[in-house]
Amino acid sequence: MTDGLATRSQHRLDIEGLRAVAILAVVAYHTGLRVPGGYIGVDVFFVISGFLITQLLWRELNEGGTVSFAGFYGRRVRRLLPSAALVIVVTVAASAVLLPYLEAVSVAKDGAASALYVANYRFAAQATNYLSAHGPVSPLQNFWSLGVEEQFYLVWPALLLGLTGVAALFRSKRRAPRHRRPLPPTATVAVGLGALAAGSFALSLHLTRVDQPWAFFSLPTRAWELAVGGLLALAVPRLRGLGPLATGILGWAGLGAIATAAFAFTASTPFPGWAALLPVAGSAAVLAAGCGSGRLGPARALGVRPMVLVGAISYTWYLWHWPALVLAPSVLGHPLSLPQAIAVSGLSFGLGLLTTVLLEGPVRRARWLSRLNARSLVLGATLSLGAAAMAALVVVDLPAPVGSGHAAVSHLDTPSAGRDPGTGAPGPTALVATTEAQATALDAQVNSLVNRSMAVAQVPDNLTPTLAQASSDVPIPFDDGCFDSFTDISVHPCNYADSGSPHTVVLFGDSHALQWFPAIDNLANQKMWHLVVMAKATCPPIDIEVFSPTLGAWYTECDEWRAAELQRMAALRPAVVIIGFSREYGISDDHVVVDGTAWLSGLAQMITTIRGTGADVVLMGDDPYPQQSVPDCLAQNLSDDVPCKIPKRYPYYNPEGIPQEESVASTTGAGYVDTDPWFCGTTTCTPIVGNILVYRDDNHISATYASWLTPAIGANLAVATKGIF
Repeated sequence: MTDGLATRSQHRLDIEGLRAVAILAVVAYHTGLRVPGGYIGVDVFFVISGFLITQLLWRELNEGGTVSFAGFYGRRVRRLLPSAALVIVVTVAASAVLLPYLEAVSVAKDGAASALYVANYRFAAQATNYLSAHGPVSPLQNFWSLGVEEQFYLVWPALLLGLTGVAALFRSKRRAPRHRRPLPPTATVAVGLGALAAGSFALSLHLTRVDQPWAFFSLPTRAWELAVGGLLALAVPRLRGLGPLATGILGWAGLGAIATAAFAFTASTPFPGWAALLPVAGSAAVLAAGCGSGRLGPARALGVRPMVLVGAISYTWYLWHWPALVLAPSVLGHPLSLPQAIAVSGLSFGLGLLTTVLLEGPVRRARWLSRLNARSLVLGATLSLGAAAMAALVVVDLPAPVGSGHAAVSHLDTPSAGRDPGTGAPGPTALVATTEAQATALDAQVNSLVNRSMAVAQVPDNLTPTLAQASSDVPIPFDDGCFDSFTDISVHPCNYADSGSPHTVVLFGDSHALQWFPAIDNLANQKMWHLVVMAKATCPPIDIEVFSPTLGAWYTECDEWRAAELQRMAALRPAVVIIGFSREYGISDDHVVVDGTAWLSGLAQMITTIRGTGADVVLMGDDPYPQQSVPDCLAQNLSDDVPCKIPKRYPYYNPEGIPQEESVASTTGAGYVDTDPWFCGTTTCTPIVGNILVYRDDNHISATYASWLTPAIGANLAVATKGIF
């Protein structure tokens, strides 16, 4: 991943060996070998990049007083872009052939972002969890680190030049007090880089706690790792004086730190955060030891021929290995076994070697390019824009899956309100009877459409949202910061509808509570109520400890967040609190038993606590679990959607849990909304109702379907709250 910058006489074989350590850690981690923290190899690469780039630029500044931006970026183009563009184009093309339409389109978008070196921000915006991703993983996800490095290259020369200018100003102050000597240029630049590193590290610590994807993927939170390498480069003249004993202790301790991180860290390690200090400090120690003298350090071990060979192709191997591992199961038709994953990684090594020998090397040595920097820059623009354009063409030209059937536009007829026979006005008794009748009638309408839809095999051509739009058909709070990520424990305002209303309704729970937002928001706007959203990823609104498979640890962030939101709820004193949660916790490894004694007891305790604020509580039942991406399934079964229909049995459905939840709600004085009629018939549940796509992924309903259900949800909430909401 890093540049070979030194001249032949200055070439440090130990750095090639350190690159080999880094790429072997990353590949071992991705292959499934027992290197659970192998992802720290990228951090090693970052330190090496910061060291070599700064060393090159600092030498140029000291020799000529300035930096040739054209020369610098020309070298980066020749070194990095040809191989990257090749891998992007091949991966996007292979994905278009091998993957389902929706996945292929997503990969093409990743390809465009990767070609323009902003893929890291695309993945951060998608809240991708690199350490423990669920569902389809992008074969171009490894390009996030290239985005970070290219963005670093964009600003680093100008930053060093600017800091050198500041140093010159210090030197020009002839009347400085005798006791305050002007800082020498290296010290001034080091202070600047140190301040940058400190700020970046502080931001990394903060975001690792509140928004881990942005901490992991963004340049501002990774810049300190590159800056550490830069500070080390400035210290090279002093480091040359290190003796044999110092280099031995420093170098081997550094390698030990890298190895410790690679084998001790896991997917549950909060990263980057404090943990990143270990591999970064280890890498810096190895590089520092290599600047000194003596044979006691690890330089000789790192400089052996096999390590140098692996290090020499580390960049191209890094590019190829991840797409190969992700796409190979589609070629073979099944997930990779460990031996198969090792074989695929070996094949990607061969691809990396060929790419280095046949493409990267010749381009780097091409005199017609190096003689005129403008040619290299034009080549870079052509490769980046060309790869991005090719990916965009795949998005535009790949035929979108459209069904051949047709369905009438679904709508619900709202029954008219009844009147008190004595006064002609809707009195309390008549109102309760009317709302119950309305809820029953609307549920029956929806269920009739559900059953009719299950009898239709063809996907309708007027499906809403379309299969191509399904993944983005999400409730507004998912996009405006009102759905807390795994590590975020902050309390956000998240006010909707009429925020000035004296009547407040709270929607509280995990993503399966938030999926009802479109309907609740519609109702709150109709009634001119204030709607407050309190929602956090895989955090059930139940008084119970949950283990997070994504974090690989007990979900203490959920406990803290719930406590903070309950405190806020007590201050808000809402009229109604609607809670909802997934029933899938027992299916994944959450160390809890859904509908077990602790689960139901925790639910009862939570309802009691909320009712203590004076609020009426309503528990929304959950939807069935397709156990596969419904849009992808339908895209592959347009003429017969039977494989996409959902059996009404565990683990797709939890028939025992529904009456248990309803019983808890009844005994604690809460209302309960049974959602079964909106999804299922007697033995099967449907992915489509009329012309409406019910699911946007493998477990959440589409915002369109939730909004369409507004009348039915409103009638049921009115019954559950006895007409309050």
